[in-house]
Amino acid sequence: MVDLEKSRRETLRWLILLTLNAARPRDAGERMVHEAIRQELPDATARELRQQLDYLAERDLIHLEGRDTPSWRAKLTRYGIDITEYTLDCEPGIARPPKYWDE
Repeated sequence: MVDLEKSRRETLRWLILLTLNAARPRDAGERMVHEAIRQELPDATARELRQQLDYLAERDLIHLEGRDTPSWRAKLTRYGIDITEYTLDCEPGIARPPKYWDE
């Protein structure tokens, strides 16, 4: 049986990474990330977003600023870039689709 909550969390993490990759080389505010995420997950909440931003920061895939302020900012680390560019294996916890193209 599919665990829908787990799938949602992992998808949200991948969407965050993609959004931050598109924002490179700049960082992105959580409001901008939330708006981008809501294109795919319209019911995504600000709390969910912060939980997954925190998770990705703990895995050293993103750097967070402003955790003690009302608005967080995030930027990919080199590991986060490598995950989005498929140059590193992606450990479980992120719904990164398999690479289907040849280089």
